Amino acid sequence: MKPQHRTQIEPDDLFKEKEPLRFSSFKNYDAYCLEFFREKLSMYSSVEAIEADLDRINCYAGWDRLESPRDICVLDDSLLSMSDLRRAEDCILEGRLFTEHATAGEATHLGMGSKYLFNLPAAFTLSKVASQVSREMGKPVGPEDIIALAGCSPEDLLPLHLGMRHMAQFSFDIRRLAIRRGYDPQEVLGRQHLLVVVDDVTADPILNEFQQSNFFGFNREKVLFMIQKSYFGINVVRGHLYYDGNSEERLHNHGQMAMQQTEDNEIFRIGPSGRRQPLTSAALAELLQAMDDKISYNIDDLGFLTGAIDIPVLALALMKGEEGYDMLMEIVANDPKTPQKGGMAAYDPNLCRNVVIEGLQLSRVKNSDIQFLNRNINHYLNPYNAWSRLKEEGLNIPVVVKGKHIYGKAVQGDINFMVNTEFFTRKEVKPIQALKSRANLPLAMRYMRAQDQQDGFRDYVGVLIS
Repeated sequence: MKPQHRTQIEPDDLFKEKEPLRFSSFKNYDAYCLEFFREKLSMYSSVEAIEADLDRINCYAGWDRLESPRDICVLDDSLLSMSDLRRAEDCILEGRLFTEHATAGEATHLGMGSKYLFNLPAAFTLSKVASQVSREMGKPVGPEDIIALAGCSPEDLLPLHLGMRHMAQFSFDIRRLAIRRGYDPQEVLGRQHLLVVVDDVTADPILNEFQQSNFFGFNREKVLFMIQKSYFGINVVRGHLYYDGNSEERLHNHGQMAMQQTEDNEIFRIGPSGRRQPLTSAALAELLQAMDDKISYNIDDLGFLTGAIDIPVLALALMKGEEGYDMLMEIVANDPKTPQKGGMAAYDPNLCRNVVIEGLQLSRVKNSDIQFLNRNINHYLNPYNAWSRLKEEGLNIPVVVKGKHIYGKAVQGDINFMVNTEFFTRKEVKPIQALKSRANLPLAMRYMRAQDQQDGFRDYVGVLIS
């Protein structure tokens, strides 16, 4: 059943502390967001006035003085020693890596509902893919063109949705690593700590799938879940802000997801009886303090489907953690054919450092002018450090207007402004490979086909879902 949220929060008598505004001053995100907007939008008397000035409200200060990133660390796999790589493998084999798998939200650009449950071969025929790509690209694309780009037809793919592919690949790769190193695969899988973030709509089918698939081989005690909350829109009447129970409930993006993880009893595991067992904030803090690294994955990363574990990057992350960094962000080239706005990597002369800035704050910057993006698979080294800062301070919340109401759109990557962050690129910079729009469908098909053709993958999936 979808959880009920309060329809209205009156801020005037609740919020006394004005300087500074800190997440730790509030019991939950609802109140923090409302007070954040109350201060940020104090000069506006209506939603219409806010919408008319969104560019200025969200604009990144100094956007017109941003420069190309400086002194980016370059990862050359060939320069990593065997001990560096072995240490990274040991981090996984010994269960000192915490992974977050963000599945909440709809594939809005695909028009297909949940990202996790998106099943390409079930939803698209070859001719439909061609039609959708033609519409997205603004030019005719025939079935033969799709075959040339994808190397297959939708019916050639295993009938698996994207979430099943993602989790099965993660389990499959860890199993292969364990076998290669001479470990018991089941014991190694049982040591892994995971957090799977779902939303109100998909929670039941996804949680049921994990139980039916025996948690993809992982230990149910160490597979954590969180249902990302959605919120009513905020209305503005004569300058007064309140949650309007007559508005549509929406997610507030992955930045809210990160802040929700610091609250009590939002994260839970599923017990043997199927009942949810909540964790306190203190219990999660204790777990994170025992971890060497936390990796945040997105469900739409296509590269994950043929290589869920990037040992060289993990090796670099562990080294940077020893050097005092708390976050590691990969910088990749923007695809010049289909440029994205995403998280732009740049040097900010005002801050005298490299930063990653979310696209919502860059409305005055053309997509084609953005050279480098964050790949959006971030490492949080000694993860308790970033988590505790987030619990104390909270994130900036950009504003969006939907259906005559305002909503928050906080960005998890903004943690790079809070902690000591290192940025790196690979010796050979490659564009992002993600399923973001219909134009990416042939690319998705190519990656899914390559995944299906991995030696032993088809049989392994058959065991998981049998």
